[in-house]
Amino acid sequence: MSETFLWPVRVYYEDTDAGGVVYYANYLRFMERARTEWLRRIGVEQDALRVEQGVIFVVVAVDIQYQSPARFNDALEVSVSVTELKHASLTFAQRVFRGDESLCQANVRVGCVNAETLRPSRLPRGLKEAAA
Repeated sequence: MSETFLWPVRVYYEDTDAGGVVYYANYLRFMERARTEWLRRIGVEQDALRVEQGVIFVVVAVDIQYQSPARFNDALEVSVSVTELKHASLTFAQRVFRGDESLCQANVRVGCVNAETLRPSRLPRGLKEAAA
């Protein structure tokens, strides 16, 4: 669907456990940051969406596989690709890499909801076209 977007991430001490290995839930944080930067790249600012169109994004489902650990001070890249576009949701394929080595991969489904009611809402104007 969309071209693959890459976002660099450095592993900080705060991202690791006592053994210096990235805590498993922090991979989701890295992926969240990469999706936010992907949105910025296509011209979408989430705070403006809330104010101007009254919508926000929520994670609906995550299917994640861990392959190899990242460690303190590793330079990583997080990929973002849209694999499915629906009226009120997007599904992303995401991977975390250290060089050519895949450390983690996930499919993340994100829903668009009304900021007040939290009920499903259509994707914002222009987002579908930009994401395709």
